[in-house]
Amino acid sequence: MCRNIKTLFNFDPPVTDEEVRAASLQFVRKISGFVKPSKANEAVFLAAVDEVAAVSARLLTALETTAPPKNREEEAAKAKARGMARFGD
Repeated sequence: MCRNIKTLFNFDPPVTDEEVRAASLQFVRKISGFVKPSKANEAVFLAAVDEVAAVSARLLTALETTAPPKNREEEAAKAKARGMARFGD
């Protein structure tokens, strides 16, 4: 599950709300142990995703760096190369 949570800070183009929400969903799934919550837990699960997304968005806008923004395509290619080296074809 957590392999889907990606670094979201300091990218060009900047992170989207959808990416923040997707990472938040993965985080809540991981700590709750639910991929899809029951009806009884659905409201609280989705509220947690919303709260984590809001806090994450605030964090990302508040962080500062002097490093140049990373290129998404280059970072994706590096990740793919690492995966190929680790897992093969």
